[in-house]
Amino acid sequence: MTMRPAKTCNNLAMAAPLSSSLMSPKVSINVSINSSVFRRYCVSTRSLILLNKTPARSPQAQPKLISCIFSKIDNSTECSDHKKTITKLYMPVLERGIMRLGATISVILVVIQLVSPVPLSRWDPSFLPPAKAVLYSPDTKVPRTGELALRKAIPANTNMKSIQNSLEELSYLLRIPQRKPFGTMESNVKKALKIAVDEKESILSSIPSDQREKGLEIYASLIDGKGGLQTLLGYIKEKDPDRVSVALASSLDSIAQIELLQAPGLSFLLPAQYSNYPRLTGRAIVEFVVEKGDGSSFTPQAGGIPIKSAKIQVVLDGYSAPLTTGNFAKLVVDGAYNGMTLKCTDQAILSDNGINKSIGYSVPLEIMPSGQFEPLYKTTLSIQDGELPVLPLSVYGAVAMAHDDASEEYSSPNQFFFYLYDKSYSGLGGLSFDEGQFSVFGYTTIGRDILPQIKTGDVVRSAKLLEGQDNLVLPVISSSCKTLACLIGKESKQEAKVFGFYI
Repeated sequence: MTMRPAKTCNNLAMAAPLSSSLMSPKVSINVSINSSVFRRYCVSTRSLILLNKTPARSPQAQPKLISCIFSKIDNSTECSDHKKTITKLYMPVLERGIMRLGATISVILVVIQLVSPVPLSRWDPSFLPPAKAVLYSPDTKVPRTGELALRKAIPANTNMKSIQNSLEELSYLLRIPQRKPFGTMESNVKKALKIAVDEKESILSSIPSDQREKGLEIYASLIDGKGGLQTLLGYIKEKDPDRVSVALASSLDSIAQIELLQAPGLSFLLPAQYSNYPRLTGRAIVEFVVEKGDGSSFTPQAGGIPIKSAKIQVVLDGYSAPLTTGNFAKLVVDGAYNGMTLKCTDQAILSDNGINKSIGYSVPLEIMPSGQFEPLYKTTLSIQDGELPVLPLSVYGAVAMAHDDASEEYSSPNQFFFYLYDKSYSGLGGLSFDEGQFSVFGYTTIGRDILPQIKTGDVVRSAKLLEGQDNLVLPVISSSCKTLACLIGKESKQEAKVFGFYI
């Protein structure tokens, strides 16, 4: 806010307006100045208005002084007689007075804002619309790696989830620069350790009997192992963030192993209309072998000898997207991606959409919302309302299915993409603007350093299912109904696609 010099006493009221475009029109501020306390002077065109904190000489002088400022009196009156003397004597006092007035108004505004918050423009982010509140909030906690997202997606024993949540908080606390909150970290680990010890029977009883011995071994490692909770607690007391980070990763890995033993299948029933789709009832690992289309080599991130072919491993999460992963795993087993070319955009590496459309099942859009126990089908998530998926797209190396050409309520039968998450394309909360719009079904866990080196024209030489074959359930097709005409007679055209016919 600036104050311009007044040419006459008449335009003094316009010289320093108290309202601003930043203030709500509903708020008004009245500032009164006691004439018995302040003497007002009117100076020449190049002078500023002076407010000098000195007592008035006499009551008779007050009307003249007030009229000089607020009434329509010509500038050639008695005010002009003092212009030279006043300008020289009171300019420093004038500057101090203006600074004090500005400080007083600032204090008034702060008090008003504290007592009754005013929605000032570009001031308080809590007044942002819901969509921006989620997308731009720096406090939005989304998994930053595929490993973290996959751990959080395991449907396991509630006690194990409580232990996991206490330790996952340490990952965020370790990001705090300079003085890290080791006291809070210590409390979290002690809480996790107490649950692990007190609920040992409950934790182990949730593991199938044929896997319990293996579970007991992992449990012992979690408590007293080299990278277990006791070791983690010791590093926190030593205030060694590097060792804390290593021990935390080890403890979380042990927790994930126990949780996977506790979740041998799906924790929900699939809708009846999807019972004949292939499905993955747990985890699986797919390995891609990729080569450069121009015959050049890949360079490992950690240095070393350039390689002609690179391996990329993707963990498929059937717990959150059983139909999407089931279709994808079946395509891998059938060799659909062997020899496939890749094409790149700024944010994704897409598989060739020129594959025969009769290959693959037309699976509905499948997204598991955070906090829910089963996926939503044919429905996107509303980030504006704070909905977030269990498997977020906003992770570098996330793997998702493209949309079907005919309808965005369905995923493509076979085209998938690696998402190259870039913070510059996201809000401050770390969320992609495409979050909740695609069926994310897995994450790249090995070969993330290879992804940015892939160019359009590079080739997938082979894709194979390394682990998880036992979790892949394929539909049983009746021998009496193998033709398209038969299927259309019994099912809808959309259901006919489930059996490998694309209409």
